[in-house]
Amino acid sequence: MKTGTIYGVGLGPGDPDLMSVRADRLVRGAKHVAYFRKAGRAGRARKIVDGMLLQDAVEFAMEYPVTTEIPLDDPAYSATLSDFYTYVTSRLIALADAGEDVVVLCEGDPFFYGSFMHLHTRLSGRVPVSVVPAITGMSAAWTATGTPVTWGDDVLTVLLGTMPETELARRMADSDAIVVMKVGRNLPRVRAALDRAGKLEQAWLVECASMESERAVPLVEAGDRTVPYFSIVIVHGQGRRP
Repeated sequence: MKTGTIYGVGLGPGDPDLMSVRADRLVRGAKHVAYFRKAGRAGRARKIVDGMLLQDAVEFAMEYPVTTEIPLDDPAYSATLSDFYTYVTSRLIALADAGEDVVVLCEGDPFFYGSFMHLHTRLSGRVPVSVVPAITGMSAAWTATGTPVTWGDDVLTVLLGTMPETELARRMADSDAIVVMKVGRNLPRVRAALDRAGKLEQAWLVECASMESERAVPLVEAGDRTVPYFSIVIVHGQGRRP
């Protein structure tokens, strides 16, 4: 029996129209579909493909055992997620060994801060794996601002809102253009770091880029409210122009 293939399919930032032709074809033809989600939620990746799946497609919802319940630096966090990824990998391998292809739905690009990366390292060398790249959330975010993010020789730095404020501020000060991901509840820290780096006035907050609830505003006008998980902070470069 031929071994099935596990496809890590990037769905893009949220708008189904921004999926690649290959991703669309694989999703619509999939007999087995897997996707990550938080327990009790439908899952963003699954929502993107609403109305696209085969009527008899078999779905495997991979529910995270923890998200924010345990601090990131607690050894229990890594241990719990490691066990989870090992378990879901075994499920996928069993399907592939039975000759079944599986499409794993991935928000954004599978190899850019995506959970599929943790499956890929466990699947590689054991069953065939194919990755379909996609438009990233940050691409949709800077497009939502209506301004190019880099010019000429601008250096673009991608940072995470989970980083310590001092480290964020140092890297921000050394960069021309900036993307800050994993903002959410970390927005106060990101705002403070931008202020220390002298770039707060240049920053934009983009929520749910390319989705129905998309909102892009200068960060200084965003207020102190809680922002969605899918929020990105952008600082545009001001480099060389003809």
